[in-house]
Amino acid sequence: MVFDSFGGPVSVREVPDPVAPDGGVVVRVHASGLCLSDWHAWAGHDADISVLPHVPGHELAGTVAGVGAGVSRWRAGDRVTVPFVCGCGRCEWCAAGQAQVCPNQTQPGFTHWGADAELVALHAADTNLVAVPDGVTDAEAASLGCRFATAYRAVTGRARVRAGEWVVVIGAGGVGLSAVMIASALGARVIAVDRHQGALDAALKAGAERTIVARPGVSVPDQVQTLTDGGAHVAIDAVGSEQTCADGILSLRRQGRHVQVGLLPPAGGHPRVPMSRVIGWELDVLGSHGMAAADYPEMLALVADGTLRPQDLVERVVDLEEGARLLPSLHDAPRAGMVVVDPRL
Repeated sequence: MVFDSFGGPVSVREVPDPVAPDGGVVVRVHASGLCLSDWHAWAGHDADISVLPHVPGHELAGTVAGVGAGVSRWRAGDRVTVPFVCGCGRCEWCAAGQAQVCPNQTQPGFTHWGADAELVALHAADTNLVAVPDGVTDAEAASLGCRFATAYRAVTGRARVRAGEWVVVIGAGGVGLSAVMIASALGARVIAVDRHQGALDAALKAGAERTIVARPGVSVPDQVQTLTDGGAHVAIDAVGSEQTCADGILSLRRQGRHVQVGLLPPAGGHPRVPMSRVIGWELDVLGSHGMAAADYPEMLALVADGTLRPQDLVERVVDLEEGARLLPSLHDAPRAGMVVVDPRL
C-alpha cells in the first residue's frame, strides 16, 4: 500500500523487498491494523516522513522472515508483534524499559516503510519484538501494537486509574474502545463520548457505564459534570483535536488527570488548551506515547486469562486493496471497532 504524495491517491503495487538491518529483522506480515495515525501520516501531519513514496502501517503481527547481524533472541519462523514505537536498544531509556520515549526511536510506517505490505523491516529486534502467545490470533496481536497497548499504558501507567473512579473517554475508535475496556476491567466507571451512535453502542459492549453523543452546540463537559456529580477523575482524549482536548480537561473534577493520546495536528497553529482551568484546579495533563515491549507481559497475561478481550474490538479484516480505499477517508468515517489489513488475502 503506497502513496506518492501527502493527501494523494493510495495504491497497491509491487515495491522492493526490505532488507533486515543490523540488529533487526524482516517480518512477513499476517495482519496490520488500519489506524487513525496512518491517516495523519497520509495527510502529511508527521514530520518523520521525509521521503516519498511511502508505505504506511505501524500495527502488525507476523512471522520473522529474515534476521540481521547481531540478533540473539529471534530466528526465522518466530511469531511476533512489536510496539509501534521501537527503541534504539542502546540508550538509557531503552535500558530502563522506557523505549516509548527513546530519543532515537524508529516507527514503522513513519520513520521508514511500514507494515501495510507483505514484508516490513524492524530495528533493534532484541529490544522491541514481543512473542505472540498461542491462542492469540494475528488480528488480535496486531491490534495490540498501537491502539490497545497505547490505551493500556494511558489507563494504567499514566492515569493510574483506580476502581470506582469516573473515567471519561473521548472518541470511541480503536484507542478509545480499548481504553473503555481496560478502565472498565479495572473497576472504573466509564463514560464514552463520540459523534456516532454505532461507536457508542460498541463502547457499551466494551464496558462503558454511560455514553454521550457529541453534538454541535451541546457541551460535553457540562454533561460529564452532571453525570459524575462534579467531574471525572480521569479524562482520556483518544481523538486529538483542539475541541476534544479542551472537552477532556473541562470534564475533570479538581485535581483530576487528563491524558492526551490523540495526535494534535499542527495545521493552523498550535491548539489552544484551557490552561487557566489546569492551573486553577491543579489538573495533571499527561502525554502518553505507545508502550514499550518491556511492559507487554502484564498486558498479555490479562489477555491470556480473558480479563481483556482485544478480539472483541476487531470489527473486520480486509485486503490491501480495501485498506488503500479506506485510508484517505479514515478521519471522517464512523468507527465502531478496529479494521485490520491482511496482506495475504
